[in-house]
Amino acid sequence: MEDYFFTVSGSGESLYKEKGSKFIGLTFRVKDEEEVKEVLEEVKKKYYDARHHCYGYILDEDKYRANDDGEPNHSAGDPILGQIRSKKLQQVLVVVVRYFGGTKLGVSGLINAYKTAAFEALENTKLLKVVIEKHYSLHYGYELTNEVMKLLSDFEVNIIDQNFTDTCRAKVGVRQSLAGEFEEECEKTQGLEIEAN
Repeated sequence: MEDYFFTVSGSGESLYKEKGSKFIGLTFRVKDEEEVKEVLEEVKKKYYDARHHCYGYILDEDKYRANDDGEPNHSAGDPILGQIRSKKLQQVLVVVVRYFGGTKLGVSGLINAYKTAAFEALENTKLLKVVIEKHYSLHYGYELTNEVMKLLSDFEVNIIDQNFTDTCRAKVGVRQSLAGEFEEECEKTQGLEIEAN
């Protein structure tokens, strides 16, 4: 089971021109639909004078969407979405802003223009590998600190938060593919309480 995915590490941009029309491709990393809405509002404010703001996004395998924003059906959003899919990316939004140049491009011309603008914007963006983690809360006494730290080190656990008061608490992220094994090891350690978040 793959426990990682690729996304964009920042924003990228491209400019494609066809018969006087300008297509500006923009890439963004987004974690949820709320963030998609916020980014789209910003883009529409910045490029308020553009004719179309077409986009596609993939959050994960089950959450994705394409929008033609007034262009003929499937001539803009789907080609954009196709470029994100072809690179197997997640948590990515690509917006292509169009300034109409006065000459109609026809459906095949539009598909090519939106596809190219999206492709080039993604090419101009650095990719980032994201490991999918399962999160846990650990609770243990001071006497177990060395044992717990060794366990965390063995599983290359990401320590999100630690709190040492009268007892020790830690919030940790464990690589999804190792989560079952990590839980088993924790349960073997007497006095260590583990709770999945």
